Amino acid sequence: MVKHWDELLAPYEQAVEELKIKFRGLRAQYEMYNMNSPIEFVTGRVKPIASILDKARTNKIPHNNIEEEIRDIAAVRIMVQFVDDIKPVVEILRTRTDFEIIEERDYIINNKESGYRSYHLVIAYPVQTIYGVKKVFAEIQIRTLAMNFWATIEHSLNYKYKGIFPEEIKTRLQRAAEAAHRLDEEMSNIRDEIQEAHAIFSSKKGDV
Repeated sequence: MVKHWDELLAPYEQAVEELKIKFRGLRAQYEMYNMNSPIEFVTGRVKPIASILDKARTNKIPHNNIEEEIRDIAAVRIMVQFVDDIKPVVEILRTRTDFEIIEERDYIINNKESGYRSYHLVIAYPVQTIYGVKKVFAEIQIRTLAMNFWATIEHSLNYKYKGIFPEEIKTRLQRAAEAAHRLDEEMSNIRDEIQEAHAIFSSKKGDV
């Protein structure tokens, strides 16, 4: 039997909140030193109970193995402006000592058949509890704004069609994924112009 859900999920909720604060702190440090931050913004969530149970059912995971085998119960998403920012963010995360990277999956070089692109890290994160340290698995997703827009739409449609897309929808999603990819490439080509514009805007905002 699974422990009471509040008790089970509490360490994951704590992990998400702590990681969001830490990664937002990284962005703040770049701004403090007037450096271009590779991090645009950070979000996070704990997977809903219904989604956890669906995943356990689909993958035939016994309830008492959920914490060990479902490694994205806690997920933090780091958004970047440019594809070229993803690698520096990954390198920053690799140097951290407050968690251990267990697995890396590059869906940018090896995008999924659906068109999904993102960079995933699975980490073991130590949560301080009143009973001592509890390590929980968490997934960190690093993606551009365009990748995230596509993935959010695909995720919603996935619930509607329960993972079995009509061929027409599947084709349109693949085309949209390619369009998002081309947008990322174009934004990378004018990166210097964009960053210069941001610097001008930030300096004027500081004057105010």
